[in-house]
Amino acid sequence: MGKRVVACLVVATISAGAAGARPFATPGVTATEIHLGSSVPLSGEAAVAGNVARGADAYFKYVNAKGGVLGRKIKFTYLDDGYDPARAVNNTIRLVQQDQVFAMFSTLGTNNNLAIRKFLNQVGVPQLFVSAGATTFGRDYTQYPWTIGYIPPYSEEGKLYGKYVVAHVKRAKIAVLFQNDDYGRDLLAGLRKGLGAKASSIVAKVGYDPTTTDVQPQIAQLKASKANVLCIFAFGKFSLQAYNGLNRVNWHPQVFVNDVSSASALMIAVPQKAANGSISIVFGKDPATPVFANDKGVKLFQTIWRKYGSDVKRIDFKDGYLIAGMATAYTMVDTLKKAGKNLTRQGVMRAATHLNEKGNPFLVPGIVVRTTPSFRFPLTQVKLQRWNNRAWHPFGKLVSVRPG
Repeated sequence: MGKRVVACLVVATISAGAAGARPFATPGVTATEIHLGSSVPLSGEAAVAGNVARGADAYFKYVNAKGGVLGRKIKFTYLDDGYDPARAVNNTIRLVQQDQVFAMFSTLGTNNNLAIRKFLNQVGVPQLFVSAGATTFGRDYTQYPWTIGYIPPYSEEGKLYGKYVVAHVKRAKIAVLFQNDDYGRDLLAGLRKGLGAKASSIVAKVGYDPTTTDVQPQIAQLKASKANVLCIFAFGKFSLQAYNGLNRVNWHPQVFVNDVSSASALMIAVPQKAANGSISIVFGKDPATPVFANDKGVKLFQTIWRKYGSDVKRIDFKDGYLIAGMATAYTMVDTLKKAGKNLTRQGVMRAATHLNEKGNPFLVPGIVVRTTPSFRFPLTQVKLQRWNNRAWHPFGKLVSVRPG
């Protein structure tokens, strides 16, 4: 009797499966839709960076209005994680298991991406164009074949600052404020490499935990080292606090601020006496930068955001995080096109690792988005820029930040 019941259940299960079979077996893909998911900080200390997702969402809606990708519209679901890795994990599990997304796209934050990477690779869900520059996201593809980065690697960014100090700052004494995780440590390690034989010129360094309240006391501590160079390898509110701390203690070193905290939306909010002269890198067209004021890509961004933006009245049309999101979304659309009509997860990873994208309208002119199966650092060209008169001013030629 028991065997007959089991047999009936098996037959019923198979029959139900056949009856409910869909023409597209790949989760998140139908004849008319591609479902992408993301987890980003829409609240908390890094909330301003959540505009990366809002910018991407607006670009996807723009593409959908023009017919989508090979006949399919992109559905983009992004959830708030408050820059908390535990919440990022919960969001990702929900998006993959409940919402059945095709891929995770542009998830933001080093710790958050590290927290979800193992799960995504275990279940074979693409973790595409990570919005974090920790070197591991491009380097460790053998262990994590479903993951690929996007923005320039932090290690190479730090290395570039080190080389600049050696070439342009006499008798440098360097102090470093860094987030004490893979993000901050990558930048610090790169700085040391760039300094080379002058690495001993780092006279003070202080790490902070992302859960800390305020880093202004650390700035006062670093000032005591009598350094004439300060590297701010901090994110969100911590970068703002660092500049406030500089102003409070009346310290005026040459400041280097890492890219993810250099958006004009952040820099305009800090004491300008402390900010002026700061140096960073640029690869996306910041719409608040005077040299890009009449740029076609910036005009396109503003047109798209005006029509498809999720909160047009509240968000500044000069927000660099928004256009950064559009740059990544442009590459995502390009990748989906290259993956072809018969869209699979394996196919989209193949496309993502064979990019040679020229002319992304939201990136600095001349930058090529290039990848191979064994080289997963899509963006490896940048310019330096200097903050002055409440705006960034790029200078010099494009330079390589290619790991090697």
